[in-house]
Amino acid sequence: MSSTPQSQHISIADLRSDLNGEVIGPDDAAYDEARQVFFKGVDRRPAAVARVAGADDVARVISFARDNGVELAVRSGGHSRAGYGTSEGGVVIDLSGMRALDIAPDLKTAWVETGMTAGEYTEAVGEQGRATGLGDTGSVGIGGITLAGGIGFMVRKNGLTIDNLLAAEVVNADGEIVQVSQESEPDLFWAIRGGEGNFGVATRLQLRLHEISEIVGGMLILPANPEVITGFIEAAEAAPEELSTIAAVMVAPPMPFIPEEAHGKPVLLVQLADVGPIDQSQGMLAPFRALGEPYADMVRPMPYPEMYEGEGPPPRYSAGTNFFADALSPADTATILERLYQSTAMMKAVQLRVLGGALARVPNDATAFAHRDRRLFVNIAAMYMDPSEKDTHDAWVAGLADSLGKDDSGGYVGFLAEENEETVRAAYPGPTWDRLRELKRRYDPENLFRLNHNIPPADG
Repeated sequence: MSSTPQSQHISIADLRSDLNGEVIGPDDAAYDEARQVFFKGVDRRPAAVARVAGADDVARVISFARDNGVELAVRSGGHSRAGYGTSEGGVVIDLSGMRALDIAPDLKTAWVETGMTAGEYTEAVGEQGRATGLGDTGSVGIGGITLAGGIGFMVRKNGLTIDNLLAAEVVNADGEIVQVSQESEPDLFWAIRGGEGNFGVATRLQLRLHEISEIVGGMLILPANPEVITGFIEAAEAAPEELSTIAAVMVAPPMPFIPEEAHGKPVLLVQLADVGPIDQSQGMLAPFRALGEPYADMVRPMPYPEMYEGEGPPPRYSAGTNFFADALSPADTATILERLYQSTAMMKAVQLRVLGGALARVPNDATAFAHRDRRLFVNIAAMYMDPSEKDTHDAWVAGLADSLGKDDSGGYVGFLAEENEETVRAAYPGPTWDRLRELKRRYDPENLFRLNHNIPPADG
């Protein structure tokens, strides 16, 4: 395919003349690299990719897209499972060149541009003995993970990423650069904390820094059976808030860090991050080690940024869904183990994140993320290479979720793929959806920012 559906309507020369950053079109040598996103099966051809140099550039691209009636995509790290970081025939705002970081002299806060990745940010503030809880993947863009909510390695101790967001610079649908906080534009500040990119392009974030340097963390790999999985959930719930965990029930792949005797067997791969006093960590971790003879125990004192090391290659295609729950029964865990072996995907897993702690102490209506009272986050994923298998893997994911009692209270938008409005609405339970739609009508009545898990403007 040599052209894009809308490219004839876009003057790349005009766009280039307006920007300080770089504009890449289909005829440029860098085009194929510039249009890539994290999931390599997403193969779209935008009319132009604007690697913006600052908020002024973002404002100009927004105005350009609005005035020319073309689709607008926004990319921070490009991890959207739906491929929302690119467009077929539209214009992409690529924030990856915006990586400025300004740490306050008192080391309590930092302003960061949203093209920086979670790993880059964590490494940089880690040099000052500080940290902000982000997700669990170093290559994710800090803009995307923050606006979705941010369920990471310190969620029980310090809450979601949005609980540590103090202010933001946002470019709205009118191309205006606005400062957003609890004191300035509080409605917009409420909406961007969980409402993704529906309300504008966040170009800078002010994040709270916590005094964290060395932690006890790493990976513990246990043989998986219903008792071990149930025991893990119980131990994680009973642990002090200094300990956050992310566990995956999976069939052990032939990876170097997994002993050969475990390959092809069900395992519970647990990532632990204990940000409390190191001399108290052994007692905190003992209940997890007691669940079974581990295949591997790589939990040790480490600088916090090392939690983001060892990321594997990006998947080509991914099927997945997620939901919040309050418990999984032993029968549920047995179902997970049984269904894993029914999937033909090259990699399949059920991820379990025990919540509570600081996250749960924030009222449900304080932010657009409104799942504070749920105790468990369940994410089901299947990675595969052949696009013709999509229906098969989607059916496996959906069937397992239904078997585990997925209810209508919705999931986490940060991990959703392309979904219908009913599923997106369920991600914003109670009155949250209606308030978001009213704010969408106020801030983006024409729905310019629609390449996302879209919240349509309220009628009228």
